[in-house]
Amino acid sequence: MRRRHGRAGPGTRITHQAMAVLGEGGAVVVWAGENGVRFYAGGRSLTRSSALVEAQAVAWANQRTRLDVARAMYRLRFPDEDPAGCTRSQLLGREGEKRKRRINVDEAIGFAEVFGIDLRNLVGPPNLAAKARAMELIDAVVDAFRQTQRANSAFTKARDALDTYLAEHPDIREEADVMVSNAIAQAADSHLLEAYGPAPGDHPADENGPSGDA
Repeated sequence: MRRRHGRAGPGTRITHQAMAVLGEGGAVVVWAGENGVRFYAGGRSLTRSSALVEAQAVAWANQRTRLDVARAMYRLRFPDEDPAGCTRSQLLGREGEKRKRRINVDEAIGFAEVFGIDLRNLVGPPNLAAKARAMELIDAVVDAFRQTQRANSAFTKARDALDTYLAEHPDIREEADVMVSNAIAQAADSHLLEAYGPAPGDHPADENGPSGDA
C-alpha cells in the first residue's frame, strides 16, 4: 500500500465533513507548529482498531458488568444523581422521566444525510412545516451541504489522479505543484472577493490610469 502525507500552512481551516472523510479513510491528522517544532494535537480514527468493540462485547456479555456500564453512563448524563443500586428497569424509568432534548438544525441535517430521510420529518416544532419560507431555506441549506460533499469527493478523486500521474512523471512534479497551488490560490481570492468584496483599504485600479495634475 502506498502511503501519502501532506502538509497545510498556518491559518488553514478544515471542515467537519473533511475530518470525517479523513477518519473514514484511516488517515492520521496532526496539528503542529511551524516545521513541526511544537506538537499541539493529533487524531486517528478509532475504527482502525477492534479494541473498543472487543471491550464493549466483554462488558455486555456479563450481566453484572453490563449493569455497571449502564450506571456509569447514567452518572455521566446526570452527574447530580446517584444510580447506585438501581436495576436496568429503574434506570430506564428515570431516563423516561427526564425532559427529552431537542436536536438542533445541524444535527437534523446530519441525521437526514446518514439515514436518507426527509429533513421535514426531523425538524420541530411541528408548526415549522407550515412556514413555507423556513422550509425553503432549510431545503436550500441541505442542498448546499450535499453539493459540498460531492465537490469534496470530486476534488479528492482529481487530486489522486494527478498525484498518480505525477508519480509516473517526476520530472514535471514541481512545476505542476506550483501551477496547481497558484490556480487554487487565485480561485480562492476570486471567491472571497466575490463573496465579501475587497478588503478594507483595497481599491480597484482605475481603467483610465491614475488621475491628477502632471
